[in-house]
Amino acid sequence: MDTHTDTRTDVESFFDPDTFTLTHLVTDPASGKCAIIDPVLDFDPKSGRTSTKSVDKALARIKERGLDLVWVLETHVHADHLSGGDYIREKTGVKIAIGANVCTVQKTFADVFNLPDVKTDGSQFDRLLKDGEEISIGGLTGYAMYTPGHTPACSTYVFGDSAFIGDTLFAPDYGSARCDFPGGDGETLFNSMQRILSLPDTTRLFLCHDYQPGGRDLMTHTTVAEQRENNVHLTSCKDAAVYAKMRADKDATLSMPVLILPSVQVNIRAGRLPAPEDNGTSYLKLPLNRL
Repeated sequence: MDTHTDTRTDVESFFDPDTFTLTHLVTDPASGKCAIIDPVLDFDPKSGRTSTKSVDKALARIKERGLDLVWVLETHVHADHLSGGDYIREKTGVKIAIGANVCTVQKTFADVFNLPDVKTDGSQFDRLLKDGEEISIGGLTGYAMYTPGHTPACSTYVFGDSAFIGDTLFAPDYGSARCDFPGGDGETLFNSMQRILSLPDTTRLFLCHDYQPGGRDLMTHTTVAEQRENNVHLTSCKDAAVYAKMRADKDATLSMPVLILPSVQVNIRAGRLPAPEDNGTSYLKLPLNRL
């Protein structure tokens, strides 16, 4: 998990090359309080083993800097990696926040996986954020901006001149998120991207993933201006209908993410693994011929 620090803002980013995921550490320098956005719990789909090596590196960095962790913020229910949120909560007592529309995603996947024991009221999380609701990291106050389309529950977190955009937009040379998951919608995503692009041009947009097309160097963030001028999907699709058509055609060619089945089952539980059965082992389900 490589580490990159943005010298112009107090944001430190950690990259997990196995899932191409970026986890961000946001700090209020005055108070020393911080938040982790989109932490990763490592998972080997071949063996079914989990590991905390990635999230432990972020926690070690917090300890090294003498910071006080006060929040885990999830931008959405991820389909490509397991969340390390519950591991962090168990280890530190910190609270986990996510957009309130997570309940919609929970209802969908509790049905897909036939999980009657999973509550669909968001109670696995400690705080459900409404659109525009403020959230504070010490003296640094930001807010949640709903940006659905990839999923119904995607949120962007805006803190000062930085926004953490989840899977809504990727790097300009990669484009934007797929919309073919349950509840996804191309026109909705286009409008969410426009909402992000209404932020000031210099706003830094911190990515949740970077797939490094062509083997280029890692990008942890771009800016509103760079996305507006160079994003390969936005420059070729000038309205919601055109974008939705492009997105639907492209999504029809994509395979399912490798970790979607384990990830969603865990992430609707805020990163908590299913309760162990009577032999002491936790199990995940595979819904045969359902998806």
